[in-house]
Amino acid sequence: MSGRSLRVGEPGLSGRLTMHLVSDLRDVDLGVSLSEAVFALQGVALDQQINHLIKNAFEDAHLSFERNCLQEEVCQNSLCCQVSADTFYLLSGKQGHYTESDLQKLNHIAGMTARLFALRTKLDQQHALSVREHMLQTQILDQIHESVIIMDLAGFILSWNRGAEKMFGYASHEVLGRNILFLYEDEEIDQNEDRDLLNAFLTNGAQEMEVRRRKKCGEVFWASLTLSVITGVDGQPAGIVGYLSDITHRKEAEKKINQLAYFDVLTNLPNRSLFKQLADQTLQIAQRKQVNAALLFVDLNRFKPINDMLGHRVGDALLSLVAQRLVQALRDQDTIARLGSDEFAIALPEIATHSDASAVAQKIIESLQEAFYVGGHELRISASIGVSIFPTDGRDAEALLQCADIAMYQAKKTGDSQIGGFAFYDQNINLHIAEKLFFESAIRKALLAEEFFLQYQPKIDIRTKRIISVEALLRWNHPRRGLIPPAGFIGVAEESGLIQQVDSWVLDAACKQAKRWQGQGVPMFKIAINLSAKDFTEALPAKIDAALKKHQISAQWLELEITESMLMQNVESVIFIMRQVVALGVSLALDDFGTGYSSLSYLKRFPISSLKIDRSFVQGIPDDANDCAIAGAIIMMAHQLKLNVVAEGVETQAQLDFLQNAGCNEIQGYLFSRPVEATEIPNLLNKPFFA
Repeated sequence: MSGRSLRVGEPGLSGRLTMHLVSDLRDVDLGVSLSEAVFALQGVALDQQINHLIKNAFEDAHLSFERNCLQEEVCQNSLCCQVSADTFYLLSGKQGHYTESDLQKLNHIAGMTARLFALRTKLDQQHALSVREHMLQTQILDQIHESVIIMDLAGFILSWNRGAEKMFGYASHEVLGRNILFLYEDEEIDQNEDRDLLNAFLTNGAQEMEVRRRKKCGEVFWASLTLSVITGVDGQPAGIVGYLSDITHRKEAEKKINQLAYFDVLTNLPNRSLFKQLADQTLQIAQRKQVNAALLFVDLNRFKPINDMLGHRVGDALLSLVAQRLVQALRDQDTIARLGSDEFAIALPEIATHSDASAVAQKIIESLQEAFYVGGHELRISASIGVSIFPTDGRDAEALLQCADIAMYQAKKTGDSQIGGFAFYDQNINLHIAEKLFFESAIRKALLAEEFFLQYQPKIDIRTKRIISVEALLRWNHPRRGLIPPAGFIGVAEESGLIQQVDSWVLDAACKQAKRWQGQGVPMFKIAINLSAKDFTEALPAKIDAALKKHQISAQWLELEITESMLMQNVESVIFIMRQVVALGVSLALDDFGTGYSSLSYLKRFPISSLKIDRSFVQGIPDDANDCAIAGAIIMMAHQLKLNVVAEGVETQAQLDFLQNAGCNEIQGYLFSRPVEATEIPNLLNKPFFA
């Protein structure tokens, strides 16, 4: 056998491998222990722990960890290895006789410790930077008056600013780590719905909504909530930030305005506007179920002489009692409204035959036969009722109400005013349709023959008492029927689709007149143009721009008046179109405000500059407390939104006085001027219209 022989007691190959393995495991264990010490301890505690861990690193020498001393003072009979700028390892005990293995092991331990120190320094720097950024973000969030809440995707709260503390009454330490659901009103907690909302939110991005939330004191309040997605470094959703502002006062004002605008104060029944909405819903259900429905138009007989002779107080009390009896005569699913004065409307869902509607009409007549006792007076009253049937007589509330109104007049003619009576709408006598066909043909001819013309009604600035703008009003001089007001043909134009051609003619004529005034040196003022819903399309901005360029006038000459009904048809699209129009320099005004059924929460999103109070709310001022309350509430709300307020239909000094005291900005009506020809406007510009 060749090679080196093993002596007795000398380790074999397997023995040497075992020793190496044990040594390697000790190095791993030492590395793990040093890591734990470096990342967990600081200062003296760290130095002591390191010295404890390395004291047995060398079997025949002593290894120590030193700090803040000069190597020249200790290294004469020792072996030094620097770890960092102010620390090093000191190996002593072998009187300077160190092997290559000792040097390698010392360098290994020192290098490992140096790397751990460097990593600890880097992590400390990153942590300090993160802390500074977090403090800065916290300070920024605390300067925001709104409540700002940051959550993870499961809804657990990660950040809670000072605005949230003030809004909810909880300090940050009370809410961090809790799920946002504890702030919900009990009725709103629906985890399945919240999950669907979250999925839609993460898919579509930012969401705006109005919610009810609960404060620490238990109070439930309304808040405007905007949610935005927080993405991580990978671009994926990592959290949610919510911005909340308290809108309780605004919601209360909306509720008050809605109550005043859509319910009759005297009887607390829905008014005409709300009735049409509710009746249309009833008709939609009937259409889905393929059943009939009916609308009843109820007009009280002999109410006017009672009201005139005994006064409004007795008349109002009588109307309240009549309303109670009508409600008692109906089923729970029936809808009743007071349309105005002594007129009521009733919607009957799901009737099988005409006889069902007849039975209800007869029951109403019988309910009024017993005398009413008001203020010591024994009063007797009856009703004439017109009945229209869905879908035979019409497919919406407006059409059915019109048919029932016609039938009511037939009932008055044929019935007994002492007892009352009812009649069904007879579609064989349909003069309305014939009239509609006539007007549709005549409008087409009028556009070609230039039978249309514009008149202008001044709008007066209450502060200066002078004209601030005018409204362009369409007139039709028919060759055979003479002057036809817009109410006689606009509805037909809208139904036939001719309204867009009419609108285009009005826009062109108004711009042409503005150019003429401009050439005469007349100072610039706004010309308000009424716009139909069908013309409010994506093509509108280009149409306006083309008219302005054609006549070479500034966009500041024009103001478009739009109605609430236009705004609620695809809201996002409408806002986009409105912003394009405003970008041209044309201003927007919301006409007939208060007559629609739109959500007032949308109002702040529309780029409008003015609100026009509908004339139906002005007519009763100052005698009708309901009209006064509605007008006052609209003026106050508009001013809070920094909108100009215009009241139309002002015809009396008393109306002017009320509107002036209420803070209305502009007024329009026959009290100051009827619509006049364009040639008269320049002479009126400097005229003070009232003292």
